[in-house]
Amino acid sequence: MPQVPADNPAASTARAHSSAAAAWWGRLHGFGPVLGLLLLCIAGTLLNGNFATYDNVMNVLTRTAFIGIIAVGMCFVIISGGIDLSVGSMAALIAGSVILFMNAMAPVLGSPIAAVAAGMLLAVALGAVFGLVHGLLITKGRIEPFIVTLGTLGIFRAYLTYFSNGGAITLENELSDIYSPVYYANLLGVPIPVWVFLLVAVLGAVILNRTAYGRYVQAIGSNEQVALYAAVDVHRIKILTYMLLGVCVGIATLLYVPRLGSASPTTGLLWELEAIAAVIVGGTVLKGGAGSIAGTVVGAILLSVISNILNLTSIISVYLNAAVQGFVIIAVAFMQRGRR
Repeated sequence: MPQVPADNPAASTARAHSSAAAAWWGRLHGFGPVLGLLLLCIAGTLLNGNFATYDNVMNVLTRTAFIGIIAVGMCFVIISGGIDLSVGSMAALIAGSVILFMNAMAPVLGSPIAAVAAGMLLAVALGAVFGLVHGLLITKGRIEPFIVTLGTLGIFRAYLTYFSNGGAITLENELSDIYSPVYYANLLGVPIPVWVFLLVAVLGAVILNRTAYGRYVQAIGSNEQVALYAAVDVHRIKILTYMLLGVCVGIATLLYVPRLGSASPTTGLLWELEAIAAVIVGGTVLKGGAGSIAGTVVGAILLSVISNILNLTSIISVYLNAAVQGFVIIAVAFMQRGRR
């Protein structure tokens, strides 16, 4: 019987060092977005003294809330191996529909408060229905997520343009006054949208990390065939994932409507770019299978900080904000080439 050669101590030591280096690099990679955010905050403080003020920080976090809430839902979709390019158009159509609904229902219900409450529920319900349609077309219709959501991107915005006749849909004054505290009020000095963003992020993290559904989402993104053989109901999980994203879009929209009290064909423009950028900048693998809600939150704040610094300084034009986000997406995707 052939003798099994004894392991070389030097080789064992080298492998141990290699494993330790890989573990250290993995931990450093996980903290990358946080380190990037800290460096940006230091740079912003040095460039403009107004950056680190309480009002500016609250302004950045409030601005982040809309995209951050959508990014939490987008994180689930990307971890499952999917994508949704329609969230900006979906938000615009939901905003327009909700305003039309509130204006029509206020005299019918005889109570502006009831009309506003019903409109807020409608926003979440519409998001869930749009997500359900996406999920059914992708799973039962066997159409690529990219194609489905690219198509609905045009459909949603075209219907909003049709409903508004190319202009703007405006909330009536009395309803606007009742609805405005949802955006402009604060609790303990923190704006309501920031509290909602925090709540959505915590719930998202619990669902992703502490429930069977969250584990199934990650399993499908890692290897859909293996998940199928493991008796995971892949279609049901995918449909629920797109519905979850739709609900997040609905929640973001019901916070956004009282900000301006109107919706137009330009509402929600490029929100999909910002949401996807927040997710992948936060460390979620674009091919699916791995990611975190905490990283997504940091990614969303990081992008808002970049935009805020551009507004406060004259380093480059604020009109190039979308270009900066595009470069960030490409750079992060380039660095993720070897990751699953």
